[in-house]
Amino acid sequence: MKFVDHVTIELKAGDGGNGCVAFLRERFRPKGGPSGGDGGHGGNIYIQATTNLSTLSDLIYNKHYKANRGENGKGKNMHGKNGDDIFISVPTGTIIKDFDTKQVIVDLVDNGEKILIAKGGNGGFGNARFKTQKIVAPRTANEGKKGEGKKIELELKVLADVGLVGFPNAGKSTFIKTISNAKPKIADYPFTTLTPNLGIVRYADYKTFVIADIPGLIKGASKGKGLGNIFLKHIERTKVLVYMIDLNDDSYNESFNVLFDELKSHDKELVKKPSLILLTKSDSLTVEDLDIEKSLKGISVASISSISKQGVKDAILMIVDLIK
Repeated sequence: MKFVDHVTIELKAGDGGNGCVAFLRERFRPKGGPSGGDGGHGGNIYIQATTNLSTLSDLIYNKHYKANRGENGKGKNMHGKNGDDIFISVPTGTIIKDFDTKQVIVDLVDNGEKILIAKGGNGGFGNARFKTQKIVAPRTANEGKKGEGKKIELELKVLADVGLVGFPNAGKSTFIKTISNAKPKIADYPFTTLTPNLGIVRYADYKTFVIADIPGLIKGASKGKGLGNIFLKHIERTKVLVYMIDLNDDSYNESFNVLFDELKSHDKELVKKPSLILLTKSDSLTVEDLDIEKSLKGISVASISSISKQGVKDAILMIVDLIK
């Protein structure tokens, strides 16, 4: 399924049905009173978050939603049927904005969270509503109200406990595949990962955390180079960041500084998150063996090899401690 994290859709709630002008006509009541029923209410449009979805891809094929209008009222005080409501499902983590003002309407972060996004019009009153002591045979009824129309933007920001950041081909996808249920595409060339991957990591006593692997970043990512500004938004909600740096890089220290600066340039709050630096593809070498600093900018450094699994369990425990 194609990963889509931004889409614009148009909504039109149902109009209310018109009220009815009618009078009761029965065998023994030839001059019965007004009996026009109210019109039905127009259908509402709701948007509901669910953990069963991970992309907005369904919405790119249907960008227009129109709810049914309410039925007109009928004689014998019969109300018109309400228009059916429409429910649009989106992934948790979806932000809804007004298209014109760009103002955030709601941020749907909880499973099952629902918002009435476009309200259907009220049905018009039938003439039975207008009977008074002075007006016993009113011939007045209301038209139904118009349903709301809106154009909205939906933006998905992935919900995860941990976010992996690094340059292309730094070993992020291999790591997330090793420790979780995620099955990302892995190949020995840059930019293999083109969309965020989510995985569930299980550790002691059946506890879990969610980890996200975003596509590799390059220098200038925060300014949009390599679509980095689009990818970076998917780690804004994470509790913990893990910087992953290939030990084959000429300077792991310089690589870390570039990543750190790109995150800071995108959103300075990102670099304030609890973090860990993992030096990847270390095979059987440890930080001590490599004579590498144990921390950079106050962030702990560890080494792992996702292939041999050396250091992986320790890395998971370090991440769990940061989440807590």
